[in-house]
Amino acid sequence: MRTVLRRPEFRLLFGGLLASMAAESILLLALAIWVKDLTGSDGLAGATIFAIIAPMVLAPLVGWAVDRYPRRPFFIVANLATAALLTPLFTVSESADVRIIYVVAALYGLSYLTLSALLSGLIQQLVPVELLADANGLLQTVRQGLRLIGPLAGAALYAAVGGWLLTALAMTGFVAAAAVVALLRVPETPSAGGELRWSAELGAGLRHLAGEPALRRALIGYGLGSLVMGFTESLIFAYVDHGLRRDAAFVGVLVTVQGVGGLVGGLFSAAMVRRAGEVGTLAAGVTLFGPAALALAYPTLWLGCAALLLAGAALPLITVGLNTLIQRRTPAGLLGRVAAASEALVSGPQAVSIGTGALLVGVFDYRLLFALVGLTTTAAGVFLWRGRRLSTPTPTPTPMVHIPLQRRPPAPATPTPRPTP
Repeated sequence: MRTVLRRPEFRLLFGGLLASMAAESILLLALAIWVKDLTGSDGLAGATIFAIIAPMVLAPLVGWAVDRYPRRPFFIVANLATAALLTPLFTVSESADVRIIYVVAALYGLSYLTLSALLSGLIQQLVPVELLADANGLLQTVRQGLRLIGPLAGAALYAAVGGWLLTALAMTGFVAAAAVVALLRVPETPSAGGELRWSAELGAGLRHLAGEPALRRALIGYGLGSLVMGFTESLIFAYVDHGLRRDAAFVGVLVTVQGVGGLVGGLFSAAMVRRAGEVGTLAAGVTLFGPAALALAYPTLWLGCAALLLAGAALPLITVGLNTLIQRRTPAGLLGRVAAASEALVSGPQAVSIGTGALLVGVFDYRLLFALVGLTTTAAGVFLWRGRRLSTPTPTPTPMVHIPLQRRPPAPATPTPRPTP
């Protein structure tokens, strides 16, 4: 990771992303808390997350737009637009204004999808192929670290001063990201422009994902695991309540433990890609989720902490493996559509899984559901591992070493010939 940070252009992009990721980490949970505070309803608070995920259905259109224009200017405009779309939150003051939060949450979800697709393209332009895993791994490590403190900080700020200051801080983060990336000098690849006819090209990302063997296997295996991974969002509350016999607030402690595991997974994700390839790294991440879920079927605190460390480490491996595979196997002119389509294909099953888990936990014993999650993700991991040879390990990056120029010895003097008389 230090190697990729030695590249000035990536270091500048990374600085801008720090600002936007911090804004994102404090905003997401606070929006749901705000709705809960205004309405007193858990269901309406949970609907805030659904509002953020709902725009994923527009992924083909978003990817088409991203591939039409140069990445850097589009990224700057998208960050400024994200800051602007948060301004209606300043008018929220009573329960009747909840609809404003939902509209902002949906627009933010659309912005998140757009920025994710743009970021994949920017990283592909700035970083050589052997450093893609390092760049993705570094970003995931920081994202996991922010998840340790961001949501708690956002909730604390909301409790102390209300939503207006939180909104102002989030807006500042997105404006700062736009300002920093504006300083970036990157050779822009020619956009496809008028060549992208929306009627023919909206499905190009999906066609590429289906036609490339490694990407196809990665999304089938991960999609299978995603169908049950979301169960844990509801099951963890039942685990704490009925298993550990503790207050619901103890979930925050377990989320922190999971965040520590995420930091570890992020630090080792690039090395895993170099050793096992992208599909192998994705397989390792999905497989780790299996024993973690099975361990949570037996409610013991020390075992639960170990399980959540495993689950936390799994998430960066999954994300880095999939993102690096997409960047390596996709032409630059198609990357926006492919990245947006893959985000939708991953987030869709997760959204369904979260809703299904919330329903099933009220009908079945949480231990049985954890066992189902463990067995399903293990099977998905095995399916992915059998296809690991579809992607080759990434070569180890060569450190940037400064080689001093050596002075050449002066040429020997040649005698000047005498003129012939």
